[in-house]
Amino acid sequence: MTAHPAKTPLRRDPKRAAFPSATEGTLDLRTVLAGFPNAAPLGGLDRAWTWSPVPVLRFAGALTADGARLLQTNQRGGHDEELARAVLAFAREHEEELTGKGRFITAAPGFSAAGYAFDAVAATVPEVHGHHRAQNPALTAVTHIVFPAYATEISGRESLAEAEARYQRMLRPAEIGREPVPFLKMSFHNPRTGVGSTNPGRALAYPRVLRREIPQLEGVPGGFVEFENRLGEVRRVEWDGGWVLSGGTEERRGMSLGELLDLTDESLRV
Repeated sequence: MTAHPAKTPLRRDPKRAAFPSATEGTLDLRTVLAGFPNAAPLGGLDRAWTWSPVPVLRFAGALTADGARLLQTNQRGGHDEELARAVLAFAREHEEELTGKGRFITAAPGFSAAGYAFDAVAATVPEVHGHHRAQNPALTAVTHIVFPAYATEISGRESLAEAEARYQRMLRPAEIGREPVPFLKMSFHNPRTGVGSTNPGRALAYPRVLRREIPQLEGVPGGFVEFENRLGEVRRVEWDGGWVLSGGTEERRGMSLGELLDLTDESLRV
């Protein structure tokens, strides 16, 4: 009779990777997680563990309700176990919303943690995060990376390439002291400077780029900045003897540059 994997001691071959693995189709998440470097149960949350391969990196994970998938959160540099526990507990409560098929990155609003301004928890699919791919690709396939976020950062409509860009480069999701990076897609053209978009449509950008390019349009008829927020609302800024902000059902004129920039900032905070 074959012993149940959960009761079989995990042995590591020192000539192989330091992470435990399993044959596809027989992956036992409890055994795999318990065998990670410096693994220990995460207090206050059932079926959850913490581990740390190196001092600067701290990971925590919890099994989904059916025990078939892993919700994992990562912290780099600063570490807060209470925050990790809160993120995982919230992610488990909103599992269907965060891990449902059809979206590469998504967010569930309503999260809060003492000492932090985060108001959502976000999640990415295996195709986006790629964690564990080198040591245990079978684990990658059942892992969703979750992290504390801001509701303004995720639209839920991101393509695979856009979700990868948000997760891997723009949001810095493992840094618990980070500031929000509101979702923004934009295109622009400035005939005076010759600077403009090279992509065929609106592309992801940082809000600071929007604030940099708008003032450059002053006194430049024919130039424009077009931008989209996380709700898919599109607005356009032009110069026609004064600032013009259009989009939706309204057009506004006669604003100062400061008023215009305040309005654009406000449109990204929805």
